[in-house]
Amino acid sequence: MAYSVESINGCTKKLVFTFDKLDLSEQIKAAVKQKQKSVNIKGFRKGKAPLDMVEKVYGPQIESDALNRFVQQELFQAVTEEKLRVVGYPNFENINYEAGKSVSFDALVEIFPEVKLKEMKGLSFSKDAVTVTDEEVENVKKNYLNSRAEMKEVSDAKVKLAKGQFAVFNFQGEKEDGERPENMKGEEFLLEIGSGQFIPGFEDGMIGMKKGEKKDINLTFPADYHVADLKDAKVKFEVELLEIKEKAFPEFSDELAKEFGFESAADFTAKTKENLTSQKEKQASEKLNQEILEKLIAENTFDVPAALVAQQEQYLREDLTRTLKSQGFNDSMVGEYFNKWAGDLSEKATFQVKSGLILDNLANEFKVEATEADFNAKVEESAKLSGLELEQVKKYYSDAKIKQNLMYAIREEKTFDMIKAKVTVK
Repeated sequence: MAYSVESINGCTKKLVFTFDKLDLSEQIKAAVKQKQKSVNIKGFRKGKAPLDMVEKVYGPQIESDALNRFVQQELFQAVTEEKLRVVGYPNFENINYEAGKSVSFDALVEIFPEVKLKEMKGLSFSKDAVTVTDEEVENVKKNYLNSRAEMKEVSDAKVKLAKGQFAVFNFQGEKEDGERPENMKGEEFLLEIGSGQFIPGFEDGMIGMKKGEKKDINLTFPADYHVADLKDAKVKFEVELLEIKEKAFPEFSDELAKEFGFESAADFTAKTKENLTSQKEKQASEKLNQEILEKLIAENTFDVPAALVAQQEQYLREDLTRTLKSQGFNDSMVGEYFNKWAGDLSEKATFQVKSGLILDNLANEFKVEATEADFNAKVEESAKLSGLELEQVKKYYSDAKIKQNLMYAIREEKTFDMIKAKVTVK
């Protein structure tokens, strides 16, 4: 064996190679002959240049390529013999080569770490109770009726503006230096109070106003606001409330319920409660799963491959870039955002890599697998919750990659179920 293996940490190995006798002349000669067939050298037709001339022109490059192939082959054989699960690309160091005599080099490789978890039996967690209120069902009902609602002015002048109502108002913003920009001005602007359409504090500042009332609302723009000269800027908004409006919704009758695809108003209520319960149950489970992972990571220390963290961080960066650009961020603003929050992104990537390694380790330990029956059940559940036809959902998951992602999620979900059976969940 021409190599030895050293452990740098839990996920990094150094393979030290030494070949006291190394003659690459045969490989070089073969490579020169191969090169001769394709090279164009001035004064000769393609592929007809003499071998000695090809070697003279391309010899150093060919020898370097031959050495690189030798190094790669030896590393591959060693990795196979040692049964190392390599992550990313190797890093070669200390390469010493004497033509026709010897070569030595070191190869640093990252591997999947061996994750040994502490006993989970004593761990205790709390899961949020799931309840669905009449108000939540009513909000869903209003979403269905929204397109049929009529906007009506509140005629009582004593009524105070409240969350959920609509304000018709004039406003003008004034900066600390007295500037009154046109882009901070609006007339007869319609705003739903509580929608979050304006910067934090603006809509709250309007709550309680009466029709015809004027008010100054003093605010500070967020530090991460997308307009550079307004970040952390203190601005006074002069507001005049012209009207208060409300949406008047029609009665949710059996006839309307049928138009929306339900058998009756009672059927709508029952199915809405069932769907909301399923959604809340999912949210409670996801929150519990997050707490379980946080605890397992805190309780178990192990090294993670930098290559996996870098790969996950790049994925998060690309995903977040798409989200930011959909919100109107340009390349400069996206770059500024990442400069500010790069540490958070790296921390999140590390957490996700550790989570994945822990769950994969436990899935193997529990012998958890996602079956075709699990897949079919999940597809049927998705169709039920989304209101789509089963065939539509099946068509979506006919894509191999999308199906693979769902199978991975199912395996992960079943692994969490096994974990919860071993810990205490209140």
